[in-house]
Amino acid sequence: MELPIATIERLIKKAGAKRVSESAARALGEILEEKATEITREAIKLAEHAGRRTVRDVDIRLAAKRA
Repeated sequence: MELPIATIERLIKKAGAKRVSESAARALGEILEEKATEITREAIKLAEHAGRRTVRDVDIRLAAKRA
């Protein structure tokens, strides 16, 4: 997993949790990375379809809506 556990713990706490187990943070991290990969792959396709090699914020946002 590439996302830092501390960052994921902060996200969970920001959502309202008082305490977070390390296994919960790891599980969410794995899920977030899988979802991010799906969105990124779709964004790459959108950029290529638009004739660009650069993935832009609009590609990411549109891909996230589709996912």
